[in-house]
Amino acid sequence: MAMIHVNRGATTLGTFSEEEVREGLGSGRFAPSDIGWREGMANWQPLSQFAEFAGVTAATPPVQTGATLVSQAATVRAGLPWEHRQERGFFNAFVETLVMVLTKPGEAFTVMRREGGLGEPLLYAVIGSSFGVIIYFLFTLLLPSAANFGGKENPMMHLLGTGIGSVFLIVLVPIFVAIGAFITAGVLHVCLMIVGGANHTFETTFRVVCFSMGSADPLMVIPFCGGLVAGVWRIVVNCVGLARAHQTDTGRAVFAVFLPLIVCCGGGILVAMMFGALGAWSAAHH
Repeated sequence: MAMIHVNRGATTLGTFSEEEVREGLGSGRFAPSDIGWREGMANWQPLSQFAEFAGVTAATPPVQTGATLVSQAATVRAGLPWEHRQERGFFNAFVETLVMVLTKPGEAFTVMRREGGLGEPLLYAVIGSSFGVIIYFLFTLLLPSAANFGGKENPMMHLLGTGIGSVFLIVLVPIFVAIGAFITAGVLHVCLMIVGGANHTFETTFRVVCFSMGSADPLMVIPFCGGLVAGVWRIVVNCVGLARAHQTDTGRAVFAVFLPLIVCCGGGILVAMMFGALGAWSAAHH
């Protein structure tokens, strides 16, 4: 029997059996307006619209504190398919997670576990990102025109070179991916703290970054524009993922994702203005 995911507004209450939901409606644990979803449904819908719960009389929900609701939401997330790969199978779990994150990021990061260790999400990121990056490198070496716009000379060719140098760089890709995941997650978590949207720990941000990288970077295999598509979609997924995983508003999540770029651009403009002013001052005194 398919389990039912139950949400109350933006708060995830957990995953329950049909009998548990029926009992919860009767006891007041769930309200008819709480929304539910299970495998096979196209959209979420209120529990009152489930045919099997039509005759259940709902009691008045007991009063709960905000702390209790947050505690429930933090402990009962169902998890992404990758987090159940022992039951689903390694390959199937990876593909299901990739498709879910790319096509339904809101749903994916609503059920993603906020805790559970760094190893699982890091492994996913290393597999997905390494695949995309290595294929892109091979495109760059063997079919330069397929890895850039307009068939212009790709500067990546000069970086990669040929032969032993290329093999060495490809072997190091998983290490670069892992380092990049930690750096990106650290920067985004600090930015999220600055904008007041970090409602959970660094681990939550790290998990979002890893599942975003591992899902978006395989898009780099698309000829001609794969790098651009992967980069844009990773930004989109990070914004949605941070908002859902940290239970913050989308505006704060978007601001946190773009804050490093804003700071870098602002710093570059400031440095350019300083050098321009120094040049003008020097010219005026000669």
